[in-house]
Amino acid sequence: MTMQARLDRTLEMIERSLRDSGRVPSSVSLMAVSKTHSYKEILDLFGCSQTLFGENRVQEVEEKFPLDRPEGMKLHLIGHLQSNKVKKILPLVDSIDSVDSLKLAQRINSACLAQEIRMPILLQYNTSAESSKSGFESEDELYTALDAISEMQGLRVGGLMTIGPLVGGEKETRSAFALLRELQQTCTDRYPNLDFSTLSMGMSSDFPLAIQEGATMVRVGSLLFGERLYR
Repeated sequence: MTMQARLDRTLEMIERSLRDSGRVPSSVSLMAVSKTHSYKEILDLFGCSQTLFGENRVQEVEEKFPLDRPEGMKLHLIGHLQSNKVKKILPLVDSIDSVDSLKLAQRINSACLAQEIRMPILLQYNTSAESSKSGFESEDELYTALDAISEMQGLRVGGLMTIGPLVGGEKETRSAFALLRELQQTCTDRYPNLDFSTLSMGMSSDFPLAIQEGATMVRVGSLLFGERLYR
């Protein structure tokens, strides 16, 4: 199957899920998750008019993506970010979608102020309470962070992100996504000066459920690029 055919298939699946959910067409953004795949493959997909890409690791961003990316290509970091790599990643990405602690937010904000930039971020919440996942563990922890983040001039909050459960069935997955949607509404009411319009949830195996539960961005890898290349 060609890259264009894979992209068309994925976009049709997204639109079908939107129709089935009674949602507005084209109201979900597709992020192509390119981890372990080559920059050539990324350029091939970009040539098919896919513009938004996500990477999990700082090292892969450094190794694969040139500073002079094609105009219109957007790159988000979606994996865990260590504090000591914050300064390194800032010039390389358009958004950090995996802010999972107040400490990390403070580190990013300080680096942004020093570089005189403002970084878009998403806050990652651990909706499944699985110890293997990063993310804020409780609403109180998230609100404490947001109280501080709302005063940080180097950050621009755009919404929330989560990863669906690794174990369990449709019921557990749907429950995790519904929790993030409910949290989005609470945050919107509680912090009217911040933007929570982005709800990033759902991957290749579960994004139709995420769309049914209100996702505005889905992160798809294997459906677009094929199975991950481990090294």
